[in-house]
Amino acid sequence: MIGSLQAEDCAGGADALARGAWEDARAAFETALIARESPEALEGLGLAAWWLDLSEVMFDARERAFRLYRERGDRAAAARIAVWLAWDHWAFRGEHAVASGWLQRARRLLEDAGPCPERAFLEVREASLCIFEDYDPDRAHALATEGIRIARLCGSGDMELLGRSVQGLALLMSGAVAEGMRRLDEVNAAVLAGEMHDFVAIALACCYMVAGCDHVRDYDRAMQWLARLKIFCAKWGLRPLFAVCRTQYAAICLWRGTWLEAEQELSAAAEELDASRPAMTGDALVRLGELRRRQGRLVEATALFDRAASHPLAVLGRAELALDRDDPRAAADLADRYLRRLPPQNRTDRATGLELLVRALTAAGEAAAARTALAELASIAALMKTPPLVAIAARASGWLAMAEGDADAARRHHEDAVDGFLQSGAPFELAAARMGLATALAALGRSPEAAREARRAVDLLGELHAEFHLARAKGLLDSLSVPAGSANSAGLTRREREVLRLVADGLNNQDIAARLFLSDHTVHRHVANIFNKLSVSSRAAAVAQAARRGILS
Repeated sequence: MIGSLQAEDCAGGADALARGAWEDARAAFETALIARESPEALEGLGLAAWWLDLSEVMFDARERAFRLYRERGDRAAAARIAVWLAWDHWAFRGEHAVASGWLQRARRLLEDAGPCPERAFLEVREASLCIFEDYDPDRAHALATEGIRIARLCGSGDMELLGRSVQGLALLMSGAVAEGMRRLDEVNAAVLAGEMHDFVAIALACCYMVAGCDHVRDYDRAMQWLARLKIFCAKWGLRPLFAVCRTQYAAICLWRGTWLEAEQELSAAAEELDASRPAMTGDALVRLGELRRRQGRLVEATALFDRAASHPLAVLGRAELALDRDDPRAAADLADRYLRRLPPQNRTDRATGLELLVRALTAAGEAAAARTALAELASIAALMKTPPLVAIAARASGWLAMAEGDADAARRHHEDAVDGFLQSGAPFELAAARMGLATALAALGRSPEAAREARRAVDLLGELHAEFHLARAKGLLDSLSVPAGSANSAGLTRREREVLRLVADGLNNQDIAARLFLSDHTVHRHVANIFNKLSVSSRAAAVAQAARRGILS
């Protein structure tokens, strides 16, 4: 993705770049520029500085190279630099409007050009921005397909393979998991076979593979490719790409319950990216915030989500925190806000928000709205068929069934969720599924089985040191040992028992307020007190707990 550096004054720098000797390349190009300022030497210096995370040197060199190529009348070379500058403004500075401007400048410069590597480069790079900036897999797929076509016509093998990698990621996001994974596997096999030669294309192809695995939670596949990528990055000194990749590796650790390793990776990645590419730190910060939330360090989690406020996942993090703090209405609003940013064809990202929305709406007593969200989530799970996503949809179905009073259906759904999370190796999610199953079993009067599931949840959360969530699991376990008929054992007031009976009848807070001639705020406070006294976090769990204790009789 760099022009010809065969001129005599660029020979030393070009050789250093080919060896991955970035400092040597920088020195060689700077020496060449002392003798004569050429756009080729400036382009080479810009690439060396890019690898070294020297952003000011990089921007200056590339902007000067662009001007000199334009003065020479080399429109294709100028367009190539414009594409680089677009990506740099997005990644280093978070300047999306400026990035768009450079992309349009490149497209204008190439409008009369035939098939050439620069046109392929433009299409593939813009396709990747459609994924990471616009979250639009359909447009990304169309652009990548065009880039592949042009790359084949002009014989650019590296760009063709990188285009296939972006195409695979777009297919994954749209729900075509099997086909998307085949594309990504094919490209990374080509990397290992030595068919790709451009270091940037190689590293990006590997990162797109890991990003795709993260989207569909195929962490076994990700681990295999990450091992290769780590070796490659360490060998060639590919620091910036390794830092980005560390955040994706940390997602695997977070899912699998190796939280200490996740913390180490995320802290290191956030520090590296903050020093060199501050616009790209958001992903590391939101993942670290999610780790803190799971650990029960809610104040720290809030601060991290606030620091990464522009990142879409920060909105979901704040929604999770709202649920932790027993504010399901706020959680539902935030989940809906997240979903409004995503086109319907971006199925993998929507699935995460839909699952949270179902949980929030169910806890808020809005079963009808929850069923609508669940219908979309279930359709995505049926299309993609990955075990983690199927388990997530099953767990959401269990919450809704419990809220609608069908404890036996809730039991079956939660059992399916438990099986799926066991298969996927996700202890935190498994603990939540076991708590849901325990609640359903208790409502069916199967107390010994319910206590067994609650105990397993307690054990899992204890191993993870998830103290906040562990306390809730212990509360559930303790409640399963309370003798039936002890209506006052929870310490509920007469008004709280009255509110709870209406919750059991399926009324939401607004309906309860109208029935009892209370304000919405007062009803919300009563429901929060009920949750606290029963040691539960949802309306469904409160009803199940009350049924177990005989409070509703």
